[in-house]
Amino acid sequence: MATSTLLKGETTARRTTVFMKFLMATTGALFVFYVLMHMYGNLKIFAGAPAFDEYAEHLREILVPILPYSGFLWLFRALLVVSLVVHAYAAFTLWSRANGARPQRYAVKNAAKGAARTKMMRWGGVTLLAWLIFHLVQFTIAKVNFNGAFSADKLKIDGHPSTGMLVIASFQLWWVVLIYLIALVALGMHLFHGVWSGAQTLGWTNSATSRRLAHTTAHLVAGIVVLGFAIPPLAILFGIVKG
Repeated sequence: MATSTLLKGETTARRTTVFMKFLMATTGALFVFYVLMHMYGNLKIFAGAPAFDEYAEHLREILVPILPYSGFLWLFRALLVVSLVVHAYAAFTLWSRANGARPQRYAVKNAAKGAARTKMMRWGGVTLLAWLIFHLVQFTIAKVNFNGAFSADKLKIDGHPSTGMLVIASFQLWWVVLIYLIALVALGMHLFHGVWSGAQTLGWTNSATSRRLAHTTAHLVAGIVVLGFAIPPLAILFGIVKG
């Protein structure tokens, strides 16, 4: 009876672990899509602040008049927040379970390396969450201007507040760019690990060919995102983009 109960508990735990990994994979796929679209939008700054603002305005007009002004944007933001909560919950559940299942130090070198890599990814996720809060406060919630060289009037175009000018003002500061680049390193590592792990969870690595494809795709996604996000702030910092 005790053995049966134990086996039942282990089976349930395995199922829960698989489900948590599935949640991480599916919510992670949404984040990859969002990050790629956000990266594309950021590149609009090369066309100037007015073009960047026009792009931002079009986002608010998606599905109008079916939805109210900014309705789609807020629904998508709500979906991202819910997905973030689910993703974080699944991650911390797996983290806690892994710590509970391995009270002793690793005896196998490869296993120890794998554990260290996983731990690094988890703390990288925490770093990304902290940066995301900073990013949202700076550009979305409070729209904070840290650059004293830009007055409130200078952050406007035709009398209206300009997100594009705020972006340009912000990335003229080396320390803001540095924070951004550090976050991008964490994002790149997280994306690589996430795409690779997600492919494994969804059963897309059942052969040597599919594993190579998933591994290459993970590298490409991480590299494209890091490069695509890094170019605009560096171009602004070095005076290539001035508004």
